Amino acid sequence: MGGAIGITRVDLTAAELRAAAGREKNGPAARRMLALAMVLDGTDRKSAAETCGMDRQTLRDWVHRYNADGLGGLHDLKTLGPKPKLTAEQQAELVRLVEAGPDPARHGVVRWRRVDLRDELQRRFGVVLHERSVGKLLTKLGYRRLSVRPRHPQADEEAQEAFKKTSPRRSRRDFPNTPKASPSKSGSRTKPVSVNKVH
Repeated sequence: MGGAIGITRVDLTAAELRAAAGREKNGPAARRMLALAMVLDGTDRKSAAETCGMDRQTLRDWVHRYNADGLGGLHDLKTLGPKPKLTAEQQAELVRLVEAGPDPARHGVVRWRRVDLRDELQRRFGVVLHERSVGKLLTKLGYRRLSVRPRHPQADEEAQEAFKKTSPRRSRRDFPNTPKASPSKSGSRTKPVSVNKVH
């Protein structure tokens, strides 16, 4: 036959291919092994392909894979996802950057936005990311939203904490003349309007 499929590997017999198919947990790979076993037994290629749920061209492709890589070639290739733009070290640096917050004098902002981090990542690592990609990366790193309250660069945090601890707590008893909040007009009860009967 001009386009005949030739199995050139001789390390496994038809019986051994069937035994391997019986042990195989991957269904498609097991069917391919059985198809090759049928071919080795002398079944015509079209019948072997159809019996195992494929067309003749597909069987030809799997024969080529088997000839090149053995039983391993009969498994589907694992498709790898897109390679991350930032390395693990760069992602760790991004975490430190977010935790430390921006330097207003250097970065010109008092809190990070995604667009600011995008520009900073490009400046530091030469990595170009879309603003949405920065958001997805932050979510992956455990950040929901960058909404930390802005902090004045000259604020004295120790003095603020000391003030909070030493300031007396105020209550209504300290201000007895303060009127109670009146109920809102929209929520207060109103008298039903009487409707005069028309005689």
